[in-house]
Amino acid sequence: MGGFFGVASKNDCVFDLFFGTDYHSHLGTRRGGMAVYGKNGFNRAIHNIENAPFRTKFDKDMRQMKGYLGIGCISDYEPQPLIIRSHHGTYAITTVGKINNTEEITDLIYQNGNTHFLEMSGGDINPTELVAAIINQKENLIDGIRYAQELINGSMTLMLMTPKGIYAARDRMGRTPVVIGRKEDAYCITFESYAYLNLGYEDHKELGPGEIVVVTPEEVRTLSAPGKDMKICTFLWVYYGYPSSSYEGVNVEQMRYNCGEKMARRDDARPDIVAGIPDSGIAHAVGYANESGIPFSRPFVKYTPTWPRSFMPTIQNKRNLIARMKLIPIHQLIRGKSLLLIDDSIVRGTQLRETTEFLYQSGAKEVHIRPACPPLIYGCKYLNFSRSTSDMDLITRRMISRLEGTEDVPDEVLQEYADPNSEKYQIMVEEIRRELNFTSLQYNRLDDLLDSVGIEPCKLCTYCWNGRE
Repeated sequence: MGGFFGVASKNDCVFDLFFGTDYHSHLGTRRGGMAVYGKNGFNRAIHNIENAPFRTKFDKDMRQMKGYLGIGCISDYEPQPLIIRSHHGTYAITTVGKINNTEEITDLIYQNGNTHFLEMSGGDINPTELVAAIINQKENLIDGIRYAQELINGSMTLMLMTPKGIYAARDRMGRTPVVIGRKEDAYCITFESYAYLNLGYEDHKELGPGEIVVVTPEEVRTLSAPGKDMKICTFLWVYYGYPSSSYEGVNVEQMRYNCGEKMARRDDARPDIVAGIPDSGIAHAVGYANESGIPFSRPFVKYTPTWPRSFMPTIQNKRNLIARMKLIPIHQLIRGKSLLLIDDSIVRGTQLRETTEFLYQSGAKEVHIRPACPPLIYGCKYLNFSRSTSDMDLITRRMISRLEGTEDVPDEVLQEYADPNSEKYQIMVEEIRRELNFTSLQYNRLDDLLDSVGIEPCKLCTYCWNGRE
């Protein structure tokens, strides 16, 4: 995933840029970056943030940078923002999204005269550089941004900063958000709506799907009107979003309360306590406990001083170690108890299996698991929400492959496994329960999940659950 923050101000913008970008640290783990423009031109800093938080790495840069325009980002993959010199002049650019047709686009740009791309350490082309190359195919920036939106298979939301202002463009289908805040003498652009509240900004507008605006210290001007169709990622509410964020007017924390409430209404388990896996599972558990009347408790806590982000580091064998190390049990709340745990999802199953084992080792009598979303059957094509390189990394697909005797399962059969009323679905869930050693396992239903969000279902992307575009 990733997140960004931008500022256009009549005064120095670096303080707001630094803290606004830092408020996106939950969205990425690898790189952070800031670029500013002022009387001395462009200035940029990029740091590796895998082993230290954004604030620590950029404290010195914040004290040295000056400018009235600035963009910053937290990235889970590529170094950015990039500074590009082209026939459009010099600009800085940062992106959030996923490009599925990189090779096709690269070949097209080579044919049009581009001579080379820089390789990142893993040998891949930096997606943000590729987006800049697409934009540079056109005679002006607006046409270039539109061209990128049309050409990219996947999703692409971006900010592009020139000496005259900051262009912000939301993904063509609105899969990720762009929000504008306003205060006296400044505007800001953000992924997370709460990121500007403590900086003195007020809500100004939320960009629609495909909308392109230019932001200056004086105004926000729409250059390309929003489209009618939207497919915003539903997983933003389930997992990625910070509790104080809102997307399309729907608050993350409230949605999770709604979600837990609906899960409780369909459940007949009677555990001693209800608990949430930190962090995103907690609000779902509060909603469940409030509706069911079963006490909410915290039988374990996450040791945040050294493991503040739940999906770091990126090496899988280290992730497995963290699954055991970052949660500290409270034995008095576990021993002899029947526990019902709510997590946001089950992807590979590794961490939840480790959590369940340490609860049994700590004296738990039963561990009932309630994921807050349906089984993930299709790998995300749009947002890199999981680092899985294959659908077979998903525990659901491994179980389906075992049951069907092949990895090459037709989509019509996968649809049966996605249907909570089907026999295949029930068999798959039981296989997962046995594999991960849960006392019981009951997933949230997709219809209840969408109802918990409360906006029109046709505007929500549900691809990872039912394979529907």
